Amino acid sequence: MPFSEWLAKALHNKSSKPCISYVGDMRRFLNLFLRLAPAWIIAVSVLASPAWAGAGPDKLRIAYTQFPPIEYQSERGEPAGPFIELTRKVVEEAGYEAEFIFLPVSRIYLYLKNGTIDLWPGLAGIPGLQGEALESWINAFPVQLNAWYLEGSDALTHFRQLKGKTVIVISGYTYGGLISWLESKEYVTLTKAPDSRAALEMLKLKRGDYALDYVQPLEEILTHPTDSRIRSSELRSRYAAWLYSLAIPRAASLRDELDDAYLRLVARGELPPVREPGSDYIIPGFPDGPR
Repeated sequence: MPFSEWLAKALHNKSSKPCISYVGDMRRFLNLFLRLAPAWIIAVSVLASPAWAGAGPDKLRIAYTQFPPIEYQSERGEPAGPFIELTRKVVEEAGYEAEFIFLPVSRIYLYLKNGTIDLWPGLAGIPGLQGEALESWINAFPVQLNAWYLEGSDALTHFRQLKGKTVIVISGYTYGGLISWLESKEYVTLTKAPDSRAALEMLKLKRGDYALDYVQPLEEILTHPTDSRIRSSELRSRYAAWLYSLAIPRAASLRDELDDAYLRLVARGELPPVREPGSDYIIPGFPDGPR
């Protein structure tokens, strides 16, 4: 007799003897169900997994921020810039799909620490991420930090020339740890600007003697007629790198996969050769800590 018919008949049976039989049969059925349930659950889980559901390649959650022209969000709300395109190319070569997430720098640091994102195409040597993120072995390209000043002011040839000066810095930038070092020194006065354009305007209004900013983003906005009065001295060069969240178990293997993908692209002539480490510039007197 089919189970459904048996159950209906048992429920409608008023006699005590069939009820006893019904209770016993139900107990045996429940015991059988409990023994088989784990196997059913496993089977359903396997069938629902990406491998069986026909999912596409693994996605990597990649953060990016507003750092034009290197990486930024376009007017259409899309990730743009040479570092974005380089990242997309390397990720695809490694067999992954890139999912770009636009975030402010402070949120990127947090999400790298807790594993909300897998990686960030950012800058190497960030003290606040030591022990929290794993840097790529590949140095993608140099990023130069300059001290900007008005025509007629002294060019910087030694870092000690900042003593007694007011320095304009960009909110959210750590400058590879330099901001913490400057904040600890009483002989340097810091004033903050919300972005590069504001830093230039503050400089022209003489609200600071020097402004610290990276060459690539600032040169993009030197378009105003009065910007011709702006000069600069190089402080140091750093390297763009991929930073992988150590909160995810596969951080080391993911780094190796993407580094290998980069080298394959170099071998095919699709990317420039890897830069030698230690080929960056540092102005005399630059503090040892934030390097």
